[in-house]
Amino acid sequence: MSVASLGYIGIEASDLKAWDDYMTGFLGLMRGRSNGASARYRMDERAFRFQIDQGKADDISFIGLEVETWEDIRALRERLDREGVKYARASDNLKAERGVRDLIVLADPAGLQVEIYVGATALTSTPFTSPAGVSRFLTGEQGAGHVVLASEKMDEVRDFYIRLLGFKLSDTIGMAISPEFTLLLEFYHCNPRHHTLALAPMPAPKRLHHFMVEMATMDDVGFAMDRIEKCGVTQTTTLGKHSNDQMISFYAATPSGFDVEVGTAGIAVHDEVWRVTHHEVTSMWGHKRCN
Repeated sequence: MSVASLGYIGIEASDLKAWDDYMTGFLGLMRGRSNGASARYRMDERAFRFQIDQGKADDISFIGLEVETWEDIRALRERLDREGVKYARASDNLKAERGVRDLIVLADPAGLQVEIYVGATALTSTPFTSPAGVSRFLTGEQGAGHVVLASEKMDEVRDFYIRLLGFKLSDTIGMAISPEFTLLLEFYHCNPRHHTLALAPMPAPKRLHHFMVEMATMDDVGFAMDRIEKCGVTQTTTLGKHSNDQMISFYAATPSGFDVEVGTAGIAVHDEVWRVTHHEVTSMWGHKRCN
């Protein structure tokens, strides 16, 4: 049993207005139903994929990992019980707030709140419409996208996501920081998306290095690039193509200081034929730092 996808991402942000402009005007997400205390954004038929809460951290605050069936969440609870891993059954209020039928809450070894759930709310009667004209985001079985987390507790964090939650290694990249030091990045999948989770073994001021949203077409990505100046967004890398997932993308700074990757055309991973590989560069071309 494995988690099936990254269902939603929670962010604690100091400037909710800036985030609202960013999510709707630049990324083209649709505002979701607000609970009065949080801003929520849709990418598809799900009630929300991102939740932004007021706070000082300006960092990721929680992730929601979806399982497919009631049997899966029961099996996961049994595994956690056998391993002596502490978790909490969510209150009815929290389940209602997240719009799910069942939910457990625990923390990864780096302290990130991880919510595992089943039975998310689908708003099929209110179709997703992008306010910026994005034709479609690639979600479905591949979930909301991916997150790249920085951690100094790599062994513990890796064990948590692989052994307990069922993530599988896709590949690794050696990022040469200097002639004497190479940073090894690890990429993990739980569905056909090349990676839902990546881990970077480094101390960082924020847990989240970046999150990625995948758009349906290259035109969607191009139009997003055209919105950069109009929306007052800072582009952090040029357009490029990654060496491992072969996604064509660019990066931009968010209002909270970490990045978003806006991409398309990432390759799929199929466990029956996939082989783990290692890459010596992060990108085949492009992805140069912007001044």
